[in-house]
Amino acid sequence: MEELFCIGCGAQIQTEDKEKAGFTPASSIKKAEETGELYCQRCFRLRHYNEIVDVHITDDEFLKLLYEVGDSDALVVNVVDIFDFNGSIIPGLSRFVSGNDVLLVGNKKDILPKSVKDGKVTQWLTERAHEEGMRPVDVMLTSAQNHHAIKELIQRIEALRKGRDVYVVGVTNVGKSTLINAIIKEITGDKDVITTSRFPGTTLDKIEIPLDDGSYIFDTPGIIHRHQMAHYLSAKDLKYVSPKKEIKPKTYQLNAGQTLFLGGLGRFDFIDGDKQGFTAFFDNNLKLHRTKLDGADAFYDKHVGSLLMPPGPKELADFPKLVRHEFTIKDKTDVVFSGLGWIRVQGKTDQPTIVAAWAPEGVGVVVRKAII
Repeated sequence: MEELFCIGCGAQIQTEDKEKAGFTPASSIKKAEETGELYCQRCFRLRHYNEIVDVHITDDEFLKLLYEVGDSDALVVNVVDIFDFNGSIIPGLSRFVSGNDVLLVGNKKDILPKSVKDGKVTQWLTERAHEEGMRPVDVMLTSAQNHHAIKELIQRIEALRKGRDVYVVGVTNVGKSTLINAIIKEITGDKDVITTSRFPGTTLDKIEIPLDDGSYIFDTPGIIHRHQMAHYLSAKDLKYVSPKKEIKPKTYQLNAGQTLFLGGLGRFDFIDGDKQGFTAFFDNNLKLHRTKLDGADAFYDKHVGSLLMPPGPKELADFPKLVRHEFTIKDKTDVVFSGLGWIRVQGKTDQPTIVAAWAPEGVGVVVRKAII
């Protein structure tokens, strides 16, 4: 059989092993000859039933692709999730790209409240990139889902690539393939051809998109980042860490000695300071629960998986323990739960505000100057 490739994820088509990438029943290959669209079974199920099928891809294969990026003279478009910078940065990317220009694209802008100024987000992404050793030539904000700023992104890529190939890289679940689909649609008017979903890891091999001058845009697999909260949740609960709609902030007046539970995924303690408003920016469906700091540990142990959800009862066995991070705050500050959202602390310069944020072990918590 001639070599055939899935137009959804790029995997080589095979008919022998259901567990491996690219599996397609022979009957589907015959049908595809008529339609001209060949999808592996995994992509077909994902597109039509929103159903994910696990396949076995090693970290070494992902690394090999990254080294390939470094060996070429190309523009690297690094897509990150504005909502989850910590969980969406590729560790050591600056090493892999070997001096190639990097355009940093912050995706999922549509999720942020409209009161968030683009300039503040861009500045924050630039500062965080510098902390990671990256020096992007530019930073842009987009929404692949809503096709926001896609035209501008294409124009920027065209100006920066200077006739070179373009590699689009990003960890799983940042909306990278959705972004490429939006670019293809803008350039050619084609319908979606790359498989997209909420699930981590849906592109299995490099997908080539030809450009007019003989160069290519390469869509690479999402690199698996072990510290993404998405990896600890069921398909049903992924919506809480991949919101699709603009976040509506909720403000809570708290006294010192009170706690906010973020479902069962995190916890925010107000330890010391004047009574003040704390504004929570999380998915609109995530239930926040206020209680006393005294007894909060016992409350969590008793109610996680029931009153405090997600995680649901089935995920509890594999869900990591919550780890405490303490901060002393003197000015307006966001306490960011990586991949989940953030809480804005008003802070008062005359008296420090002491808080603690709890997140699953391995999931980052950082503070930043408030972006609203």
